[in-house]
Amino acid sequence: MVGRRVRSRRKWKRVVAVVEELEEACSTPVERLRQVVDAMVVEMHAGLASEGGSKLKMLITFVDRLPNGSEKGTYYALDLGGTNFRVLRVQLRGEGSSVLGHDVERQPIPQHLKTSTSKELFDFIASSLKDFIEKEERISEQPAAKTRDLGFTFSFPVRQTSVSSGILIKWTKGFAINDLVSWIMIQSVVPLDASN
Repeated sequence: MVGRRVRSRRKWKRVVAVVEELEEACSTPVERLRQVVDAMVVEMHAGLASEGGSKLKMLITFVDRLPNGSEKGTYYALDLGGTNFRVLRVQLRGEGSSVLGHDVERQPIPQHLKTSTSKELFDFIASSLKDFIEKEERISEQPAAKTRDLGFTFSFPVRQTSVSSGILIKWTKGFAINDLVSWIMIQSVVPLDASN
């Protein structure tokens, strides 16, 4: 029994020594972390100053302000990513942006849509949004709104030309819909009409 404890303690000391060695090898001094931060800031400024001026891939955005907490009402969002498509609704109180409620519907993007046509992809998006709104209207105690505020997250490289328009540079994440590359993605933001 004593022999086992001695062997067990030796093994434990070896384990502790290995963990300490690994910890030391993986630690990064604070000064080195500051150098990394400074280098990233320089690269970001260079990337924003001119196209191709940085090692970081950067695109200028026209979003010039963040929510401030006074937002009130119901907002909708579409999120087209590489694997899933999401439709969501969030209700904001406006008092420090308290969320009164939210609904999210996520569905996988059918593989064939990633290489089909822009019409088929946007028909899928529109149909998903329509189904989401119709479902909401069936369970809601409130009368349906005639218009809705809608945002669209398009998770692909887009060269923005204004806050509400941009040109798709190239597809990523397995998408290859040729008739959308270099196409102006959004001409303008218009209210979503619930009657259509």
